[in-house]
Amino acid sequence: MEERPFGQRSGFHVPPVNIGAMRLPRDVDDAVTLIRHAIDSGLKYIDTSRGYGESEWLLGQALQDGYREKVILSTKCCPWILKVRPQDEPSADCTRRRIDESMRRLGVDYLDFYQVWNIDSREHYDAAVRKGGMVEGILNARDEGLVRHTGFTTHDSVENISVYIDEADWCEVILFTYNLINRRYAPVIEKAHNKGIGTLVMNPVGGGRLAGPSPVLLKLAEEVGAVSVPDLAVRYVLSNPNVDTILCGMQKEPDVDDSVASAERPPLDDGQMARIDEFLDDIAARKEAFCTGCRYCLPCPQGIDIPAMMNIVFDDRVWGMHELSKRAYRGMTGAKAEACTQCGACEKACTQNLSIMEMMSYAAQAYAEDKPAG
Repeated sequence: MEERPFGQRSGFHVPPVNIGAMRLPRDVDDAVTLIRHAIDSGLKYIDTSRGYGESEWLLGQALQDGYREKVILSTKCCPWILKVRPQDEPSADCTRRRIDESMRRLGVDYLDFYQVWNIDSREHYDAAVRKGGMVEGILNARDEGLVRHTGFTTHDSVENISVYIDEADWCEVILFTYNLINRRYAPVIEKAHNKGIGTLVMNPVGGGRLAGPSPVLLKLAEEVGAVSVPDLAVRYVLSNPNVDTILCGMQKEPDVDDSVASAERPPLDDGQMARIDEFLDDIAARKEAFCTGCRYCLPCPQGIDIPAMMNIVFDDRVWGMHELSKRAYRGMTGAKAEACTQCGACEKACTQNLSIMEMMSYAAQAYAEDKPAG
């Protein structure tokens, strides 16, 4: 794979596909084999976290025998996602302890990147950048040669992220979500790119949602000449000129091989991208008509999370992701559609005048647990 600049601030060049180490195999030998296969296939940047189970330790085993020198290694943590110790806080001292711990788990004497994990609100951004905060701890470690670069990951609002990009002169890369079914961060990906910040995308295949069967997306893939829906998803993200690279969430070798194959195919041209965006804009309009997520329908007397249920039904009826919707439904905790008494309180409160009771009835019948025969 041909490498490209990883923003202007970091000075790195990276291939279009890199390693997301959140869901590695639990077996040590399987994990080591998979990680080394990815590196041997040209993947270079590794994204892990203290919060990804044994990911750091498994990477430490894989990066022996000269593999450490082949990669750009990044890890991250924050106390609002994970308290390794009960007293953890977003301070410089605590951050230094987490850096030291990650280096021990990874078996390395320096980190190429240490990032602030998941800035999801102005409160957490301010906690990270305040005097004596996380960023100060990372920069102190950088001055000692333990960390060489930094940045942050985010799920915050577009409006907040846009402000952070203007303020964060310390930031060299940002990790965003961006894919066919979630394009909302496109404007801030563009802004970060224009500021010289490296742009890194997680979930290019929708966290696996776009790997499942969808007749609707398969038809679109065929129309624009993509090999499959996952191929369409990867090439769509990589064809955005503001995206530097994506993470491949690896669980097995074909995850690596398929992503590399998609990255090596020609980028989608302007006409193909325009057709995809036109299609997705139409879906987005239908989504707004389907459920805006305003939550005026809540609380449900039976405790059903109605907007979440509506999203599941939307994926089924609009995207054609029936099996995925069934799995999502069965994996829900709390009251499900079967608990609906058809009281109608939600429909009276719905600003879109949606047929919520009909949706609940459909979900209860379409996704209910299979009953044993006999």
